[in-house]
Amino acid sequence: MTHSTRRQILKTLSLVPAAGFVVGLPRPARAAEITLKYGNNLPLSHPLNIRGAEVAERIAKETNGRVELKIFPNNQLGGDTDMLSQVRSGGIDIFNAGTLVIATLAPVSAITGVGFAFKDYDQVWAAVDGPLGNLIRAAFAKVGLHTFEKMWDNGFRQITTSTRAIASAADLNSLKIRVPVSPMGIAMFKALGAAPTSLQFSEVYSALQTKVVDAQENPLAIVQTAKLFEVQKFCSLTNHSWDGYHLVFNGRSWRGLPDDVKTVVSRAFNEGGLQQRADVRKLNEGLQAELTKNGLAFNEAAAPTFQAKLRDSGFYKEWQERFGPEAWSVLEGAVGKLA
Repeated sequence: MTHSTRRQILKTLSLVPAAGFVVGLPRPARAAEITLKYGNNLPLSHPLNIRGAEVAERIAKETNGRVELKIFPNNQLGGDTDMLSQVRSGGIDIFNAGTLVIATLAPVSAITGVGFAFKDYDQVWAAVDGPLGNLIRAAFAKVGLHTFEKMWDNGFRQITTSTRAIASAADLNSLKIRVPVSPMGIAMFKALGAAPTSLQFSEVYSALQTKVVDAQENPLAIVQTAKLFEVQKFCSLTNHSWDGYHLVFNGRSWRGLPDDVKTVVSRAFNEGGLQQRADVRKLNEGLQAELTKNGLAFNEAAAPTFQAKLRDSGFYKEWQERFGPEAWSVLEGAVGKLA
């Protein structure tokens, strides 16, 4: 994505009404035959919404205006659990489900967020584009959700705090930290000695600002686009888990689409996802310097101390049993021995 393209898209998005936006080529006078609603929890400036705008434009163009993709960013339609409920009921057609959030419906999806499982992106994409991803997508199908084949990236998660830098597992003792509404996220930070609190992402900034919690954990792109640096002082590079987005589609809505439209929509979202992955990786590589200018103090964390504590606490063994031997075997086939 060129800088000029990014600027053009952001300029376009800044002019649209708050109720949602539709990005596409000028449509013919007749109304679209099919309107798809896509809700997400990210600001307009995030690569997911920049590439989402291009997906909408491409779908409009390749269907000759028959299909209109309406995007509702930045929690306009509610928090994560609200939108997850809406995509299941058909209130919206598409939702960018984070791996830990959607685990309330398909528990195996949380397996990609196991603490300190993935060492790098090569391991991540080999797993989620391959056997592990197939296993998860099959679980979504069982709860009535169609899933596009290519996950979109959120990035490796880091810990930010307003109180102290986190250099080793011992520094997490009793730390009040926000985690997603996720059993595994809560379990992991409890195993590491912290005091986790589950909050919707839409509540994170205010919770940090009012000291309901002192810390949170998210990829750097989220820290930047959600301006969390305004209410945090330290950023510890833990890379404690990788997080991505499954683009899930209401099953009934998906089955009701003509086959040619399914082809266009799938291709647009999958290819947009590959481009967004590259965007997030590039963005994260340059964000440390930018966030430092915004006042965050960075430090490297000692990963082995966290891994040892998770192993000694029984965290890996517990989640191996929860996910089952088949899924855990597929995970370890991609990342090596954990438990």
